Amino acid sequence: MAAFTAIDDPSAYFKVQLYTGNGSANHAITFNDTDTDMQPDFVWIKNRDATDIPCLFNAVNGATKRLDATSNAAEVTDTDTLDSFTSDGFQVDADVKVNTNTEKYVAWCWKAGTTSGITTNGSTDTTPSAYTFNQTSGFSCIKYVGNGVDDTQVAHGLGVAPHFILIKNIEVTADWCAYHQKMDATAPGDYYMVPSGTGVRINNSALFSDAATDSVNITYGTDAQVNGTLGHDYIAYCFAPVQGYSKFGSYEGNGNADGPFVYTGFRPAFLLIKNIDQTGTYWIGYDNKRPGYNVDNGFLEMNYAGTEGTTKDIILASNGFKPVLSINDTNQSGKTYIYAAFAEAPFVNSNGVPCNAR
Repeated sequence: MAAFTAIDDPSAYFKVQLYTGNGSANHAITFNDTDTDMQPDFVWIKNRDATDIPCLFNAVNGATKRLDATSNAAEVTDTDTLDSFTSDGFQVDADVKVNTNTEKYVAWCWKAGTTSGITTNGSTDTTPSAYTFNQTSGFSCIKYVGNGVDDTQVAHGLGVAPHFILIKNIEVTADWCAYHQKMDATAPGDYYMVPSGTGVRINNSALFSDAATDSVNITYGTDAQVNGTLGHDYIAYCFAPVQGYSKFGSYEGNGNADGPFVYTGFRPAFLLIKNIDQTGTYWIGYDNKRPGYNVDNGFLEMNYAGTEGTTKDIILASNGFKPVLSINDTNQSGKTYIYAAFAEAPFVNSNGVPCNAR
C-alpha cells in the first residue's frame, strides 16, 4: 500500500489535552498522550463544565496575552490564565476560565516553532513584525501592522497557500475574520466569516484581493478588520493543508441520519465545522479525547461560553468523518459546511501501514 502522509506522528505538531483544574497558581499541564514532546505555539482552552469563555493564547504575542473566541474584544493581558508555554505543555494560574478546582477542561494545541527565515517576493511584500511558522505542519502565527493600503502583501512563511486563516485586530474592538479556501467556489477571497458569531458567510471584497493567498503572501484590502489605517497590530493564524495531517474542505448536508461521508485521508484528532448558509449556527468542535467515540462524541461550540454538549451527531472514522443527524450545525439538507481537520493518525503511514479503525 502506497504511503499517504508527510507526517507519521501528528502528535509532534498537534495535541488534544484534557485536564482537571485544581484552582491553584502554577498548575502545570503536561502532554500525556504520546512519547513525543511538543512545546505549543497556539493554545485554545475551553472549560467543559461551566459557562466560561474559550480563551486563545499564542507564543508570538506571549503567554498571559488572551483573546476571546466569543467576542470582538481586543487582546487583554491576563496574568491569572496561561502564564507560560513549556517544553511539553503549558502552565495555568487560578482564573476560572482555565483552572477551576475539579472542573474539566480541554486544550487544543498547535506547534510551529521556527522564528526566523520568512522570505518575501520583493518590495511589495511585508515581513511580519513577529512570527512563528513551520512548513512541515503547515501552520504559522504572524503579527503584522495594518497600513490601510489596498493590495498589501504580508508574508506567511508556509511555502504553499494557506487554506484557512483566523485574523484579529488585537488592539481595539473589532470583529474576528475567517478566510477559508472553500468559502466560495470561484472567489473565496470575496467572502469571510466572523468566528465569534453565528451568522452566514459575508460578501466583502475589501478584505482580501482577488488572489487572497499564494505560496508567499496573504494579500489584504483596506477593511479595518484585516488592514486598518491606524497602525494597529493584527494576529493571523494561518493553516495550509498537509497530506495525511490536515485538511480544509467543504461538504453539502443531506438532512438525514445517513449523512455524507467526508474523506480526509486520516483519522481526525480534531474537527471544526461551520454552516456557512444559515444564521444561528455555531462553530462546532469535536476531538478524539473527550469521553465517547463516534456517535457518542461530545461537542463544544468553539465560539460560545456554553458547556460541553452530548448530541450524538458525528462519526470520526479512520479516513474521515460522517454526520449522522439532521441538525443545522452539521447536516441540514442543501446547506454548505466548511471544516478544518487535524490528524490523530494518517490513513496510511510512510511505511505503508494503515491506521486502525475505531
